[in-house]
Amino acid sequence: MNNAIPFAVLLAIAGATSANATDRSDRIERHLDRQGDRIEHRADHRGDRIEERADRRADRLDAKGHPQAARHVDARGDRVDARLDRRGERVDAHLDSTGERIDRRTDRRHGRD
Repeated sequence: MNNAIPFAVLLAIAGATSANATDRSDRIERHLDRQGDRIEHRADHRGDRIEERADRRADRLDAKGHPQAARHVDARGDRVDARLDRRGERVDAHLDSTGERIDRRTDRRHGRD
């Protein structure tokens, strides 16, 4: 009795496995893209809130007669907002490149370039 699996069946299984791996890597790439966009959006929103709060505090300090402290608080709010914007962009870019690397690696493993 011959228990060997026909070669055509092995090719079909390999093709299906390859297609599943490609679909999975594409899903992972899309997931990481969306996750990066969400993180970037949250960081931007948080930076904007901090900057608005600093602006309100600076206005209160200025109204009380502390213009130097008001400028200091306002400048700090601007710096924090800019830092959070940059961080969000960095995380988004990192997750995008990670998804692309996973996709390329999967393609190489399954013989597609």
